[in-house]
Amino acid sequence: MEPIFGKKEVGKNYQDRFGVYVIISRNNAKEVILVQAPNGAYFLPGGEIENKETHQETIDREMLEEVGFQVTVGNYLGEATEYFYSSHRDTYFKNPGYFYVVDQWVKVAAPTETTNGLSWVTPDEAMLLLKRGSHRWALQKWMTEKA
Repeated sequence: MEPIFGKKEVGKNYQDRFGVYVIISRNNAKEVILVQAPNGAYFLPGGEIENKETHQETIDREMLEEVGFQVTVGNYLGEATEYFYSSHRDTYFKNPGYFYVVDQWVKVAAPTETTNGLSWVTPDEAMLLLKRGSHRWALQKWMTEKA
């Protein structure tokens, strides 16, 4: 059974928001990259599946948008669902997330989304910074598997 994070509030209408996220590392997995949204929150790179995209198509698009990378996807870490309220969108979301590890990456351009920040941090720092429990779960699973 997949892990579930966040609190599902009774009587609220949740909108499904399926997403695909990745762990990108460098320096022999001593650093991972995080995306910092304009509100200051940190996330793993990735995002919402749009227009019936495959997971790979979502990853390819999101990596160019958020980090300017072309990536080669490796292991699938699994699925985790997160319930949350977005004050920015004034919407309650059920966010099933699919998490992957990137085996190789190359920077090919500047990110097309210019409002985010990017930070290379240690995995332990990332565990403290990541906003979503599902993202921390995926990072912890990756840290355990590579140990």
